[in-house]
Amino acid sequence: MHKALVACRAGVGSSLMLKIKVNEVIKENNYPIEVEHSSLDGVPGFSGDLLITLTDVAQELEQKNLPQTIIGITNIVDKKEIQEKLAAFLNA
Repeated sequence: MHKALVACRAGVGSSLMLKIKVNEVIKENNYPIEVEHSSLDGVPGFSGDLLITLTDVAQELEQKNLPQTIIGITNIVDKKEIQEKLAAFLNA
């Protein structure tokens, strides 16, 4: 089972919406991913293997050499994009 953290700068609004969509995709595809939610302040203490965030935040996080795989989502309501990126992570 993979552990993912959905995060955005404030931890409200966009990331909550993204978490809902990510959970819908995980459920529809039976992906072995458990999702948590936080602001970026929660990233340093997160011990899972996947960070899911918005594209601009993902670019910032990639510069921090974090141990997690980072997925940046362009459109938070586009379940096809979310599904493709989660599938790529699981197949990596």
